[in-house]
Amino acid sequence: MNKTLRQRAILEALKHGPVDSQDHLQRTLRKRGFKVGQATLSRDIHDLNLVKTASGYAIPNGDGGIGLALPPVSRLVREFVLDVRSAQNLLVIKTIVGSAQPVAAAIDENDWPENIGTIAGDDTILIVCPDKEQAKKLASQLEEMLAA
Repeated sequence: MNKTLRQRAILEALKHGPVDSQDHLQRTLRKRGFKVGQATLSRDIHDLNLVKTASGYAIPNGDGGIGLALPPVSRLVREFVLDVRSAQNLLVIKTIVGSAQPVAAAIDENDWPENIGTIAGDDTILIVCPDKEQAKKLASQLEEMLAA
């Protein structure tokens, strides 16, 4: 599983309150489908700047506003997108297995007017556009990123 998804799962688990130990966090991640070793978990804790309190690991200042900055959408498209196809006002994007969700999140983050919304599976993203012309425009943008 990819680091970004794993770290998002850690942050999501901590939104419900502190986790008392790395072992507890490891079990929580396992329930969410992430098999992670202690060394990797320690690096994630460091990367996320989590704090160890008397109650356990927590997000600094207790706020849920800390998120992971995604790489630029152009980089994610170049690295993970295999194909872009349009069908009426829809785009179907094929990605490398396990990469659809971060790519879709980056596309959503750009807040393009051509994108009404995305649905991401494991290796496929569905983008809904307002109309055929908007879909063609967005497909062209994504294909330019692929070619760069």
